Amino acid sequence: MTLSLEASVRERLARPVDPAVSRFAERLAHEAGGLAVLFYGSNLRTGGLEGVLDFYVLMPGAEQGRIWPRVSYRECAEGGEVLRAKIATMALTTFERAAAGRSRDTTIWTRFVQPSALVWSRDDDVSDRVRAAVADAAKTAALVAVALGPATGTSRDYWRALFRATYKAELRVERPGREESILTNDPAHFDGLLPQALSARHIAFRRSGERITPDLSRRVRRRVRRWWAVRQSMGKPFNIARLMKATTTFDGAARYGAWKVERHTGVKVRLTPWREKHPILAAPGVLWNVWRERQR
Repeated sequence: MTLSLEASVRERLARPVDPAVSRFAERLAHEAGGLAVLFYGSNLRTGGLEGVLDFYVLMPGAEQGRIWPRVSYRECAEGGEVLRAKIATMALTTFERAAAGRSRDTTIWTRFVQPSALVWSRDDDVSDRVRAAVADAAKTAALVAVALGPATGTSRDYWRALFRATYKAELRVERPGREESILTNDPAHFDGLLPQALSARHIAFRRSGERITPDLSRRVRRRVRRWWAVRQSMGKPFNIARLMKATTTFDGAARYGAWKVERHTGVKVRLTPWREKHPILAAPGVLWNVWRERQR
């Protein structure tokens, strides 16, 4: 029996995670007054706790500020080890709108067509809203994938076309073939997802073995490509605006930077109150000290 998109999303978001991740997520939600927490990234795939855990904390009410999400860094002692997390915070209503393609942002539906887990929510109604939003992300991504992709091809061909286009639109430095690693690292996630999303979007298609031929008219294809062109043109400016905002609003930036430096160079960075308060101004001096330590 073929699962519907909604049933598939429910199953995917319920994937098991380490209990320490769930406890950390709940703590973050309670501290922020959040409605739900989504967990994603490489640690979701591997099940490990090393490195930095990636969370989205979804909040009640309207979005605070025009540039979102707000990014922060937290550390938490758990069972004798330190867990580290990078947290993106945004309103659930904004998340819903972006996932459905009703904003000029491309990052939410591109991110959440990929694997994620709903690791905490306030109640069943909130869980239902998050599941519906993630399903909308899949429907948005699928429509763009078949509009930008070949006239006929495998599911992987369409997802590959989508990720290549979105990486090119964003201000990101990705290794060549990054889209291949997304598809090969968690093939079970993508198996069947494109047909499910197309069916939920009421886009007819034909199948011949592994190949799919979407029934997308030229008019619809042109319309979607125009829609995409607007978002593509704004991808890099949005990314730059977010980076500029992050320099002043990235809570815990100094601790995050110090951990990254020590992880990659082996040089421990001493955090002072001034460095905590002014991480950007402190960066040149920190890097100079790291360089001197490595010359010894």
